[in-house]
This record gives sequence, C-alpha cells and structure tokens, in this order.
Amino acid sequence: MAREDYEVVIGLEVHAELSTKTKIFCSCPTEFGAKPNTHTCPICMAMPGALPVLNEKVVEYAVKAGLATNCQISRDSKNDRKNYFYPDTPKSYQISQFDKPLCEKGYVEIENENGERKKVGVTRIHIEEDAGKLNHSELSGDSLVDLNRAGVPLIEIVSEPDLRSSEEAEKYLKKLKSILEYIEVSDCKMQEGSFRADVNVSVRKKGAKEYGTRTETKNMNSFRAIVREIEYEVGRQIEVIE
Repeated sequence: MAREDYEVVIGLEVHAELSTKTKIFCSCPTEFGAKPNTHTCPICMAMPGALPVLNEKVVEYAVKAGLATNCQISRDSKNDRKNYFYPDTPKSYQISQFDKPLCEKGYVEIENENGERKKVGVTRIHIEEDAGKLNHSELSGDSLVDLNRAGVPLIEIVSEPDLRSSEEAEKYLKKLKSILEYIEVSDCKMQEGSFRADVNVSVRKKGAKEYGTRTETKNMNSFRAIVREIEYEVGRQIEVIE
C-alpha cells in the first residue's frame, strides 16, 4: 500500500515561556543568558523547608492566552506534583497542573491545504515550572547543572489530535506563536527555548476510526525541524506497518 492509503494524525504540546520578570514561585529573575546558577534561591533550588509562593502575573498571562485561543477559563483550578527524576529538577518533581487546568476546550483557526478554514482544538492550557539545564562537557565527559531556568514559568498548550499533515502543524504553530506574541505573554524566542513543541505523530489506514500507535518527539524549537521530523516519522511508521 502507498502513503496515500494512510491518514496522518498529529497532536502538539507547546511549551511557551511567559514574559514575567520573576519566576513562577520565587522572586528570582527570568532573564536569559546570565552566568550559571546566579538566578537561584532556596525556593527554586528546592532547599528543605523552602515554600513556593505563586506569581500572580503567571495566572494572568495564562488566562490571557486562554481567552485568545477561545478557551473556557476555570473558576476552580489547582496545582499538582508531577513526580519524576531529572538531574536538573532539584525537587525530583515538577509543579504543574493535571485534572484542573486554568483553561480548557478552546481552538485555534487555521487555513488547511485546500484554503478552507479549520478549527484545531485546544484541549487545555495549564501553568507549570520549567526544569534547569544540563551542560555536557565533551572534554571531561562531565555534566554540569545550571538551575537559572529552574522555576521559570511556562504555559503548556495541548492540542487535540486534529492536524493531518506537517503543513497543517506548521500553520498551527505559527498562528499560535503570533497570538502569544501579539497579546504579549511570551516573546516566543525559539532559539532561547521560549517556544518549543512536543510532537505526537501516528498513522492509520484511511477510513479507520481507531488511532494508530503514536510516537512523541520532545522539545523541538524549529518549524523546519518539526516539519522534517513529522515527514520522517510518517514514512517510518508506514514502513513498519507494511
């Protein structure tokens, strides 16, 4: 069977760094490019007994993003612990949102390949903290931890699996980036990691109702790379099925 006999299904999880002056749970600055571990304090370094205090501006910016993407804004929202070990996450869990996000059930409108207007569903937008950064040395073989980014505020924008081609995915991402820039909640500087996407791709036979087995490629911050990744992954999955 040829590629034309398959339908591509794509969902995107976009992480956008919010343009607040301070981090999500402490007063450390969020400026990019400072010397390692100079924008840290007992809270974002997870020292024993240090307690987080939520940055009100983070909630305001997340709600603005929700309104701009036609979401319903929750009156009852909460934060949750996402437990996992990353060497650049000092608490060994991330403060995020799970079952009660700030924003739900929205959409972003794009033009599909036929020039028709198409609504791409936005499942949810929630707030969370970023992890730190590992710097790997090729000379020594060591990894050094920089916690300047730990605790930087993010919104995660999760789409429905409504995208059907790499072209649609690119249009959706560019539209979403322009919205966030226009309402001034994020500078969306992709080269600084301020706008990055986890790309979920699967294929299924045309006419099938069940989704195929999806793969997720994490933390991509280039439109061109995302398009190439989708095209590669679609071809690879079809080859595996065949």
